[in-house]
Amino acid sequence: MIVMDNVCKSYKVAKRNAGLKEACKALFHRETEEIQALKDVSFQIADGEMVGYIGPNGAGKSSTIKILSGILTPDRGTCSIDGRIPWKNRVEHVKQIGVVFGQRSQLWWDIPVVDSFELIKEIYSITTPAYKDSLEELTSLLQLEEILKTPTRQLSLGQRMRCEIAASLLHRPRLLFLDEPTIGLDAVSKLAVRDFIKKMNTEHGTTVLLTTHDMQDIEAIADRVILIGRGKVLLDGTLQDMKQLVKQENMEKKAEEGKNFKENEYIQADKYVEENANGEDKERFDNLDQVVAKLYRQLDIL
Repeated sequence: MIVMDNVCKSYKVAKRNAGLKEACKALFHRETEEIQALKDVSFQIADGEMVGYIGPNGAGKSSTIKILSGILTPDRGTCSIDGRIPWKNRVEHVKQIGVVFGQRSQLWWDIPVVDSFELIKEIYSITTPAYKDSLEELTSLLQLEEILKTPTRQLSLGQRMRCEIAASLLHRPRLLFLDEPTIGLDAVSKLAVRDFIKKMNTEHGTTVLLTTHDMQDIEAIADRVILIGRGKVLLDGTLQDMKQLVKQENMEKKAEEGKNFKENEYIQADKYVEENANGEDKERFDNLDQVVAKLYRQLDIL
């Protein structure tokens, strides 16, 4: 189980104006600004859950993943994963997690993919029989047969991402953290990645925490959604809960419009609200991207 309790994390960002004079000045006196990335973030994720972690750029999603992975240490608060503190029990912790950053690579650039896999096998001390079983399963599920002998730098983005996911699962982790794994992928590659993640969860009970801006990923994979904005958890529930929140605000606006009718037309207000909510707005509530964009504006987190 993953438990985050009132976790806070801040960064100091150096700032200066353009120009040589300002650059020389910064050598002796550097101005910094403190950015609060996470503010009292708390949530729990049970074993085997598939959770979508969404929010606008700069909301704190990647910082959360890095704390859960043991890469960052929070300023305050506690984080426990199956009884381990990620940044204190690093060696034991990384044996149980797999991490994929869509804009970072864990594969060696100039060597064939299978050689990268062999190096990862040694890093994680995977036994030869377990490695062969994992490689065979992942190669089949992710259709890697034709690209295993190809250097990473010669792979397309979709091919590389499939290899990245395979690399993160070679040691059979119990938890999988995915930070925008489908970024830049074509439709076919996205479908393949989504199907694979669901299969790993079904067959191995892998717990999945997915951060993405692609709401189709969330709809296809996640049973639960956590919305973070400006470093705070603002919503924790299902996709239907999120739609209902937006729909409720929309209904309230329609009701206000209904109240603006003439005195003898008040009786039509409820009918007006119902027709608009069930008619012209139906498509809006079915389109998750529009729902999320409206929710971001409603919560003022853009």
